[in-house]
Amino acid sequence: MTDPISPIRDTDDAARATARNLLRGANIAAIAFADLETGAPGVARIGFGLAPDGMAISLVSDLALHTRALRQDPRAALMIGEPADRGDPLNSPRLSVTVMARFIDADSPDRASLRQAWLGHHPKARLYVDFADFHFVGFEILGAALNGGFGRAYRLAPADLA
Repeated sequence: MTDPISPIRDTDDAARATARNLLRGANIAAIAFADLETGAPGVARIGFGLAPDGMAISLVSDLALHTRALRQDPRAALMIGEPADRGDPLNSPRLSVTVMARFIDADSPDRASLRQAWLGHHPKARLYVDFADFHFVGFEILGAALNGGFGRAYRLAPADLA
């Protein structure tokens, strides 16, 4: 009996570039997390961006279920990439990223640069970025899967995205 052919291609420079472009170009993402009460998977849409050092970040409110869930269990996954305006949406590249959430203290010396970078990509957040219930969260990337469109699937390591 022969082994089945893996649908995962060898990661190459084109796949790395596509994944990095998705990260750099994203202003939103979907986040998957474990529900506090049931442990069942939950999903939410969040604002997304990159810190000046390239770390994936979001600005989250204590009122949000996903924020409370991440404080209890920081394991999560992000889906990054929106379908193109035309054509088959399943042929648009998207990146699924396994992450560990790390909340950034309000008195962190990095907060000012995170705030400035965030507002550069999310100017309407100026209305609430300084509210006491909003916090920056950084995402340590543990690994990723790139679906570059039909027949173009890749596994990526954190170094492939840097």
